Amino acid sequence: MVFLIVFIACFTGSGGFLLGDGDTGYHIRAGEIILRDLAVPRHDPFSFITPPLPWTAHEWLSEVVMAIVHNALGLPGLVFLFALLLSTTYWLLFRWIRSNGRNILMDLMILVPVLLSSSIHWHVRPHAFSLLLIVLLYQILVLHKEDRGNYLYVIPPMMLLWVNLHGGFIVGFLFMGIFLSGYLLGFLASNGEERPVSANKGKQLSLVCGASVLAACVNPYGIHAFLFPFRLLSETYLMDHVQEFLSPNFHGFAPYRYLLLFLIGILGLSKARITATELMLILSLTSMSLYSARYIPLCAIVYSPILSKYGDILIQQYKGRGSGLLRQRSRAYEEIDASAKGYAIPLFVLVFFAALAAGKIPVHFPEKMAPESAIHFLRANPIRGNMFNDDTIGDHVIYNLYPQYKVFMDGRLDMYGTRIVKEYEKVISLQPGWRDVLVKYDINFVFFYTDSLLSRTLASDESWKQIYTDNVATIFLRNTPENANVIARYLDGGRGLAQEH
Repeated sequence: MVFLIVFIACFTGSGGFLLGDGDTGYHIRAGEIILRDLAVPRHDPFSFITPPLPWTAHEWLSEVVMAIVHNALGLPGLVFLFALLLSTTYWLLFRWIRSNGRNILMDLMILVPVLLSSSIHWHVRPHAFSLLLIVLLYQILVLHKEDRGNYLYVIPPMMLLWVNLHGGFIVGFLFMGIFLSGYLLGFLASNGEERPVSANKGKQLSLVCGASVLAACVNPYGIHAFLFPFRLLSETYLMDHVQEFLSPNFHGFAPYRYLLLFLIGILGLSKARITATELMLILSLTSMSLYSARYIPLCAIVYSPILSKYGDILIQQYKGRGSGLLRQRSRAYEEIDASAKGYAIPLFVLVFFAALAAGKIPVHFPEKMAPESAIHFLRANPIRGNMFNDDTIGDHVIYNLYPQYKVFMDGRLDMYGTRIVKEYEKVISLQPGWRDVLVKYDINFVFFYTDSLLSRTLASDESWKQIYTDNVATIFLRNTPENANVIARYLDGGRGLAQEH
């Protein structure tokens, strides 16, 4: 049920739930370029800004996978792949916390806010690979710590894969560092038999961590791949202005708020003492998630086994009627769960894939975000010159119109850097000097969302003429003598293409 609920949820809104981030488009085209050239690009191919901007394509392997799947199966295939990836991630997480034989109802109560909190960042983007790898790494480290199996040898090859899939590999080293610190504290604070055990486990993990560093250096950028996440965090302006880097907003629907309160309540009521490693994990990931909402899914994963452990202890320490009924009901569900072998999962996935391949299940970008009609207009009516565009629209232009059109901005704000992003923000918020930015980059037409401050301003500006508009996007052409014939053709005395569309 956990697997199927997550899988089906990913297809909400004809796949628009997973396709709610336009970055999917440029990842696909980047993967196609890599496959065509058999090389990872060092400079940006999608923007007209010259000289071409240096680009660290640190997610190149994910982009290759996305391009291969897209070329074979289109957007439905990509949504299917990432739905499978995400549902497998949380199925593995649930099976892991269930492997301790604790209260299944408590585990389900934990999983609900974990899933709701994590879903804010479920997209067809490379970070989905990081979520799966985090669950696997976290489980390996915990099993080793609890003497339930030594699978540390898996970590170095995992890091070799991870560093080429997504920049989240650096979180893997954070996890290993925290567990190493836990072993060090255990060595210093313990006496007798526990001391050599902590020392031995610390040595084993240190060797694995060293091997993982060497493995992670096997990437197109070498040791510089380690610096990329820190360089991104040092871009203070981007951290303060890019939506996904901002702190979570607790004023709206914020399941993470309840997950955090759930954690505080269980740890506060439980009489068991939390371990140093668990405390460091909680403090580190909570701090990251409060700094930037994009870390909430990682934080939720970290909370899960800790909540399961101390939630079960809390139930056991209370002997009232309510806790007894909960334990009794839980045993009944545990028997049902133990009898389920999971055969329905592959059968369901195969049937669903067949229906998807036959076109029975529609998949498309969300209509309010994807300017499909405006893109069709540009494809049918080519416009020359440089384009100024919304960054999300830029992702869709790259996906649909590259290389016919090149963008001013897209979702790779880290690549464009603070200077260009500031110029972009100056235009879209109509700050003093915004017209100078358009002149500086020799902008000939503007492609922006209709319901935006910039579009409303340009609609009444004689320096620009609206040549296309619909409920999603609007296109403006600079009103110059060189564009007079083009403008006349599109407007046609008020009866041209701009109104027909």
